[in-house]
Amino acid sequence: MYEEQPETGRYRVDPATGVPRQRRRGAEAAPAGEGRRDSRRRAAAMAKRNRRRRILKWTAGTGALVTVAGCGGAYYLYQHFNNNLTSVKVQLGDEAERPRAAGDALNILVIGTDSREGLGREYGDEGSTGHADTTLLFHIAKDRSNATVVSIPRDLMVPIPECRTDQGKKIPGLAREMFNRSLGQDGRDAGCTWKTVEKMTGIRVDHFVQVNFEAVKTLSTAVGGVEVCAGKDIDDKDSHLKMSKGRHTVQGEEALAFVRTRHAVGFGGDLTRIPLQQQFIGSMIRKIKSDDTLTSPAKLYKLADAATKALTVDSGIGSVDKLKDLAQDISKVDTKNITFTTVPVLDDPKDNDRLILKQPDAGQVFSMIAGDRSLTGADAPPAAGTPAPATPSAAPATTAPAVDAKDVRVTVRNGSGTRGQSGPTVEKLKAKGFAKAAVASDAAVTATTTVSYPAGQEAEAAALAGALGLPADAVRPDPKADPKGALVLVLGKDVLAPPTQAPTEAPKDLQRVQADDTDICAK
Repeated sequence: MYEEQPETGRYRVDPATGVPRQRRRGAEAAPAGEGRRDSRRRAAAMAKRNRRRRILKWTAGTGALVTVAGCGGAYYLYQHFNNNLTSVKVQLGDEAERPRAAGDALNILVIGTDSREGLGREYGDEGSTGHADTTLLFHIAKDRSNATVVSIPRDLMVPIPECRTDQGKKIPGLAREMFNRSLGQDGRDAGCTWKTVEKMTGIRVDHFVQVNFEAVKTLSTAVGGVEVCAGKDIDDKDSHLKMSKGRHTVQGEEALAFVRTRHAVGFGGDLTRIPLQQQFIGSMIRKIKSDDTLTSPAKLYKLADAATKALTVDSGIGSVDKLKDLAQDISKVDTKNITFTTVPVLDDPKDNDRLILKQPDAGQVFSMIAGDRSLTGADAPPAAGTPAPATPSAAPATTAPAVDAKDVRVTVRNGSGTRGQSGPTVEKLKAKGFAKAAVASDAAVTATTTVSYPAGQEAEAAALAGALGLPADAVRPDPKADPKGALVLVLGKDVLAPPTQAPTEAPKDLQRVQADDTDICAK
């Protein structure tokens, strides 16, 4: 017999002769009892080596399988995720009517719809049309140093412009309606909400992402749960949330109940629910960016699969590649520099259950976003003399409601104090469809440009102001004017001034939540 090497199984060779060495018998090397013990030890070692060989063979086979699968598997996954996605081609109308492009900054409209389709009666009216129940404008700075996420309340009263669906259906605008009806009502799709936000804020939107109730359930489950905090015991029979005071990790049905609850916290309204949603989203961002998620192939697959199934996006990001690029842009932002806020609002004097924009605070927030200014101070101020891509006033641009511009009579009067301003303005209006615009006599010199309108022509005045990018407070009724008379556009000194710098500070008392704040609790 020959002695085997413990690791390789090969026979040991005498280096001097090249002949395998003879193995010593146990009886000659040791007493009889020790020989038997040596035999048992050798048998155990051999069994261990055999197990190791089987494991190595299995591992090698698995590795080969993974390698082979990687060649076609990546393509399979790519196709799988692509097929999950639902995309919509939005119809935004005349490019000239839209706000100025944000350059390298990104503005993503996130629309949470309250559609109950396929969810039965558990969450309210079975199969009800989905409205814009939760809407966030997600601004990512051009240098990716910071991001601002603005919540737009569903009960905010705004003009909803005329829009077309991706099927080409024309839907008339509304001069004054709840924001949430910019989606779903009368067949409006996400493109109509997109257009409403651009007109209301003066901020150009680049893409939209739409999610429903199911998305909250599946995404929270895919990451293994999202940590939230309750500042008191919560028992909300409407949202089905029953939660004790303290920290909890929620997913699935409980996660959905948390973001929907409002009657058992704060003042019981939509404005109370928004900070809960901001807390939840901030916590989910932290969870997704954590090592616990990023180093787990299983979690990453579940997250990608759930996300692509749950999302409806515009055709501009309607592929896995483009969605991945967008996710990478967002991931570059440090969590501590992601600020959630709510657009400043007031109770609607016409209806206490509704809201209106609080000016000039709302316009100040919109101008900061349009000018790529951070609410956290994480950005560097622009170079001196660099104009911000914002409207000429702190107030947002007026929304242009659905009117036929060619039938609107407009007289333009120059009150800027500098000759020759009316003619070019008339030509600009005619290019925008206001065929009946005409030059009138000069007006007294005034600081700001205004639009005055006779009774019954509020929508026409808003359309004119929207076409010129004027703020909402530039439109004024003229009770003495002939109801059948023309709108009067008076050009002020501001038509000669260069665009103003974006504000460098947010309004006082602005509601804020930082994405890295782990101490927020629902109260």
